[in-house]
Amino acid sequence: MHDVAKTGVVLTDIRKSFGNLEVIHGIDLTITEGSFVVFVGPSGCGKSTLLRMIAGLEEVTDGEIEIKGRDVTDLDPSDRGIAMVFQSYALYPHMSVRDNLAFGLKMARTPEAEIETRVRAASAILKIDPLLDRRPGQLSGGQRQRVAIGRAIVRKPDVFLFDEPLSNLDAELRVSMRIEIARLHRELRNTMIYVTHDQTEAMTLADMIVVLRDGRIEQTGTPREVYENPANIFVAGFIGSPRMNLLAARWADDGSIRLGENRIPVSLQSGKSSAGAEITMGIRPEHLVVSTSGEGLLQAKVDFSEYLGGTQFLYCQTNEGQSIIAEHRSPAPVNSGDMVHFSWDSAQLRFFDASGRRVR
Repeated sequence: MHDVAKTGVVLTDIRKSFGNLEVIHGIDLTITEGSFVVFVGPSGCGKSTLLRMIAGLEEVTDGEIEIKGRDVTDLDPSDRGIAMVFQSYALYPHMSVRDNLAFGLKMARTPEAEIETRVRAASAILKIDPLLDRRPGQLSGGQRQRVAIGRAIVRKPDVFLFDEPLSNLDAELRVSMRIEIARLHRELRNTMIYVTHDQTEAMTLADMIVVLRDGRIEQTGTPREVYENPANIFVAGFIGSPRMNLLAARWADDGSIRLGENRIPVSLQSGKSSAGAEITMGIRPEHLVVSTSGEGLLQAKVDFSEYLGGTQFLYCQTNEGQSIIAEHRSPAPVNSGDMVHFSWDSAQLRFFDASGRRVR
């Protein structure tokens, strides 16, 4: 049983079908009140559909949704205690910012004095006081997004729902708006559920990340847990930019790993796996130590060198044709065509069996 006093949103065996096609497959999830949860996954994984079911914009085929201990599965969106911020802003172009913020409250017949108080409070939090008499067409993309968030704030919801709210902004503005949303969460302490395909947004904003694939949860955890201890090959390859290196290997007779012609010593029991059985070795680019002097456990040729100022990413191929990305922070440059050797701390290695399940 979950503690109602501490739960913001509880999903129990949530399913969604379109005709005979089931797209959400029995999801169970408990979101602590006041937390910032990010749904992340590739296009078509079901993250926006799941958010829209919480909002009441999509009908639940089976299962139950609770918000603060109240069953809202069959309630209208307006009765759920939620406010949603869309990718498209969805502002009324003929209304001023002030009227956009107030419109939902007027429709709910909120007293004028209360509307004014809430609008002023929201505009102060978002620093949009100078914009209140402008119309959306006179605003930048970032300003419009602030107004869209302000319209959600004035409703004083139990849960904020964000559906890829920064997708229409340029790269620099996305960074500043991420900071704004994180600050907003610290100030308001409401439960926030945020959908994105952008891993950087997920890693920087979330208290808890929910990784989805094909309508199922692959892993939940803090950003650090999901990044450092992926539950399977899918999560290991999806979370992180650049992604984790995943190298095909095999068990050797002595319990070590054979990676091409290289023997990789590991403190890992093969268990039921026999010599020659397939295994995948994973390591993050930043955990590879690059040497140009011929010292290391694995050799590769640099196909492309990407210099980013404070760091350099090396895109390499092993002698067996496997791709490796390494982060190189040494001031000594490495160029395309160079031969390099890699070593690592074995504690940073992750291993996955033939089914993709994490075994260490």
